[in-house]
Amino acid sequence: MKILVAHNFYKQPGGEDQCVAAEVAMLRAHGHEVTQYCLHNECVDAMGRLRLAARTIWSRTAVRELRELFRTHRPQIAHFHNTFPLISPSAYYAARAEGVRVVQTVHNFRLLCANALLFRNGEVCEDCLGKWIPWPGIAYKCYRDNRAASTVITTMLMTHRGLGTWSKAVDMYIALTEFGRRKLVEGGLPADKIAIKPNFAYPDPGPGTGTGGYAVFVGRLSAEKGVDTLLEAWRHLGFRPPLKLLGDGPMAAAVQQASAKDASIQWLRHVPLEAVYDLVGEAMFLVLPSQCYETFARVAMEAFAKGTPVIVSKLGAMAAMVDDGRTGLYFKPGDPADLAAKVRQILADPLRLARMRQAARQEFNRNFTSDANHKSLMAIYEQALSGHNQLEGAAH
Repeated sequence: MKILVAHNFYKQPGGEDQCVAAEVAMLRAHGHEVTQYCLHNECVDAMGRLRLAARTIWSRTAVRELRELFRTHRPQIAHFHNTFPLISPSAYYAARAEGVRVVQTVHNFRLLCANALLFRNGEVCEDCLGKWIPWPGIAYKCYRDNRAASTVITTMLMTHRGLGTWSKAVDMYIALTEFGRRKLVEGGLPADKIAIKPNFAYPDPGPGTGTGGYAVFVGRLSAEKGVDTLLEAWRHLGFRPPLKLLGDGPMAAAVQQASAKDASIQWLRHVPLEAVYDLVGEAMFLVLPSQCYETFARVAMEAFAKGTPVIVSKLGAMAAMVDDGRTGLYFKPGDPADLAAKVRQILADPLRLARMRQAARQEFNRNFTSDANHKSLMAIYEQALSGHNQLEGAAH
């Protein structure tokens, strides 16, 4: 097939970027012709506020550039990942104008929530879910604690809801889990256009040994990722197995302070992806203490690829991915004492931990390989191509 993959990179690289890179590599390895349209948020610094606001709602630049690419390469599918803020949902209309079918992978809750997390003031928030006018996002300054910026995002959501963009301009959405699909339906997206396809690891990094004698956290150092809970849990432990934290973010200072006070805590800020896989594979277990839903716990899938069990918040997509007692353990979200108890539990039974390692790798082989993912993605593309829903009106 001929496929155009579009993605707007954030300033700080993250899991979405890895997902896009893996999917493009997988598609090309299976013989598909892939054209990429990528923009980067570093460009935002040179743009005025009004220009950025207008482009977030409707990007004439992206429409023009995409139509040229569609005419040159004639793809059958335009597969969008992140469109915020420089590509914008106007890109769907560019595809429609050139007769190209539209698929959108939903990596976060941006279509439902100003901050894309369904998270506010340290806990899950669904105040805007399903609202025609998602005013709480403005009232609570949900995007970067900035009312003006939150208003821009809310206006984008309202504009495209009013235009019928979410229901008419996209042929198929890809949710990463059944939990994510349910939230999208609750938020007003058409249920018959939402398929489920998880992320995957490509190439397969292979299992590790788990003999490193430490626990590991991988992710953004921020409140919604449960970093406070993790650090407090380590203070609760009567003994302190080494904890390696891989990542950076707004809570970096708190992590650095904790590592200065406690020799068992080690902060590794910038680690190449291959080294991350090695560190996860040698860890006894990975901790995923997020206090937000997550649309897909990619780091849990990567841990499974390495045969590493996961201690995870019993919340959202994370709970759906981990089989409590088999591939990892649940703990109560935001409860450091319960997390500490689960750490003690997993370390108290080495034979059980070994069985969990085997089960974690089996889970990866069943659900998260590139071959299984390619098969699922092709079925979704075929479904998009066979659809007969047409958008009223021409793109501009």
